[in-house]
Amino acid sequence: MSDRKKTSAPAHATLAEYERFVQENGEIDYLDAIFVDMCGTVRGKRFPSEEAEKVFTGGIQMPQSIYFFDVTGVNEDILGMGFSDGDPDAESFPLSGSIVPVPWASMKQAQVLMTMQGKDGSPLWLEPRNVLARVKDKLAELGLHATIACEFEFYVLDKNNDAKGRPQPPINPATGMRETANEVYGITELDGFMGLLKEIDEAAAAQGVPASGATAEFAPGQYEINLNHESDVLVACDHAVMLRNLIGAITRKHGFVSSFMAKPFPDQTGNGMHVHVSVQDEQGNNVFDNGADDGSDMLRHAIGGVQALLPDSMAVFAPNLNSYRRFGPNLFVPVNASWGYNNRSVAFRVPNGPAHARRIEHRVTGADANPYLVVAAILAGIHHGIVNQCDPGAPAEGNACDVVDENIPFYLPSALKRLRNSDPMREYFGAEYVDVYAETKILEYDKFNSEISALEYDWYL
Repeated sequence: MSDRKKTSAPAHATLAEYERFVQENGEIDYLDAIFVDMCGTVRGKRFPSEEAEKVFTGGIQMPQSIYFFDVTGVNEDILGMGFSDGDPDAESFPLSGSIVPVPWASMKQAQVLMTMQGKDGSPLWLEPRNVLARVKDKLAELGLHATIACEFEFYVLDKNNDAKGRPQPPINPATGMRETANEVYGITELDGFMGLLKEIDEAAAAQGVPASGATAEFAPGQYEINLNHESDVLVACDHAVMLRNLIGAITRKHGFVSSFMAKPFPDQTGNGMHVHVSVQDEQGNNVFDNGADDGSDMLRHAIGGVQALLPDSMAVFAPNLNSYRRFGPNLFVPVNASWGYNNRSVAFRVPNGPAHARRIEHRVTGADANPYLVVAAILAGIHHGIVNQCDPGAPAEGNACDVVDENIPFYLPSALKRLRNSDPMREYFGAEYVDVYAETKILEYDKFNSEISALEYDWYL
């Protein structure tokens, strides 16, 4: 029996919206109709200008399997979908408000984010954006909505690997020397890459992505760029996907490579995606705010809920085998479900700031995860905590990331098994979606294990 609950249908972009874009930005050569798959990868189809209008008048047909490609871009015939059912197309339509220029392209290009619908015209349950919409609707049933902001850490790397085939930090254009220093918040470390960072800022502005300034992070060539808070969680995740995509494109244009891999270097810090979230009622009041520094009971219930669902959600927050290399004691990466005030060693931090801006910073996720699914899992935990009045326990003091919680699956196959067997996550995400996600990722893991690494030859040959 299907558990596909209908979510509210998103507004489609009209021909008039496209014509207004062209009037304001000039004629284009190509239009990219883009989709975001399970792994958070941007895919799609490019149309010449003379065919662009049909995207807005009648939509396009695309295979629904685009939403369950694995990280290599392959459909492994998931639970009878793909080869077994003939890989059927579904109708796809552009999302209103998502038409933007592509300023880094060599020709005049625009892009528009697409959404897919099922045979009955309802939002397709396989689309990660619609999984988030499903959880958003559950929160709305309580008269609540969330405001979120994402922060991305990433590496800028040399386009050439070292002699052993490993990635390496870039050569600073200002000094001509390879980056070696760990200068967190260093200004000098930004200077040599200001051309790159400035173009990222300009592209984000052109695409309506509300990105703030860059900071140097804890490793050579590592940076962080934050997004401003957005009261529509779907739009916020659209921006997160677009930011990651444009950083990659512009970094390549400057002769470097960007990486959102969770742990590209064994001896350096990993890349995280921190999510700040507050919850408002129908009058726009922050329900986490009680006017005092400690926040409301609803804040603590929400923290208790994300704690409770953390083990079940790890396969979403850490979706790849490499994702689990990021976790370890004393790395400012959570290894348990602790929470606390103004404490970066916890999983769920309540930052300092004015009471009306009281929020939770969810610090578990890697930068390699799908933003739609990550935020869906976080909101599921918040909803679960509020409904069940979960108790988070006492806030942590001092270093909270020195003891690993053995109840949290820090290994991909274990995390996928935990997700698949989780009644709460099957309810929030939909049982069918959980099965498709888990099956896709376990087959991806099996494909990885089918290869013999160089280290195995060094050790065992």
